[in-house]
Amino acid sequence: MKSFYFSRRARQSGFTLVEIAIVLVIVGLLLAGVLKGQELIENSRIKNIAKDMDTMAAAVNAYQDRYRGIPGDSATATTHTENGWGTTAFTAGNNNGQIGAANTTFTVGANENTMAMVSLMYAGFITGNPAAGAPAAIIRPQHAGGGQLALSSSVFGFTGRNVVCVNNLTGKYAGALDRLLDDGDPTSGSVRANRIALPGNPAATAPAAGTQYQEDTASNAVPVTLCRQL
Repeated sequence: MKSFYFSRRARQSGFTLVEIAIVLVIVGLLLAGVLKGQELIENSRIKNIAKDMDTMAAAVNAYQDRYRGIPGDSATATTHTENGWGTTAFTAGNNNGQIGAANTTFTVGANENTMAMVSLMYAGFITGNPAAGAPAAIIRPQHAGGGQLALSSSVFGFTGRNVVCVNNLTGKYAGALDRLLDDGDPTSGSVRANRIALPGNPAATAPAAGTQYQEDTASNAVPVTLCRQL
């Protein structure tokens, strides 16, 4: 009797091939669902970054319509008072039709790039607290990918053109944005990109072909800054 009991237990131990196959199918379906969900989240984030850039471009246009000038560029030392924003003085712009100069895109300070953001905040076209400190100390707003948004001009070969830029992107996100908004080429078109260590600012010259949109870990050690012509 005892030998029959142990023999029966031995026959029942472990999984059958059918059971193992069922488990593998379930695990495969779960992994596929996780990967698909991650892909959907990433695609949504990329589209939201594009929307953030569109919102910034629309804000610049709306500001021009209301104030007959370009944010930051048309600012004077009394812009706050003239527009009813208080008494804190702006750093004066030079009113040359361009927002700042190359190499000052993400640099917070007494420049047209920073004053452009402060102007848009005071006017209510973008979110943020322009009274959080001195105008020259207000940081750039964040985009949906966790980096910053900035306005500038004459960067990446956009000579004499104003641009909206985003930084701290992976090659995957930057490539997807370029393909969504332009031609997928980081060196030409209305969208251009290059790998720049943070905080970093785009050079005036057009980017050369390189690793801008590669997705490997080594390339992504340096993030991508991407700019779009307004």
